[in-house]
Amino acid sequence: MTTQELNDQLRRNIFSPGRLGKVVLTAGVSGLPLIEQIILLKQVQRFDDFTEDNDPHGEHDFGKVDYKGERYFWKIDYYNSDLTGGSNNPADPSITCRILTIMRADEY
Repeated sequence: MTTQELNDQLRRNIFSPGRLGKVVLTAGVSGLPLIEQIILLKQVQRFDDFTEDNDPHGEHDFGKVDYKGERYFWKIDYYNSDLTGGSNNPADPSITCRILTIMRADEY
């Protein structure tokens, strides 16, 4: 599988990432009422507006969504298995832990 496919899998399985990776919400997102968090996460899950400008490497590792007049970013980072540093090969899920972080734009 490619890095793009692995990233898409994690994002599309945002509510139950399991072995695909982890999902982290910043304070600005986790402070929203639960129903608003769910709506926002569903927007991230369905995101498919990848272009050359916002995805120059074709990895589907970053996006932005607007919700209730506020802009939110999401990004996927690649860590080694024990989360002590970056992954040497993000396309290899046996040595990579993906972290999908969702944040308000002003928290970036």
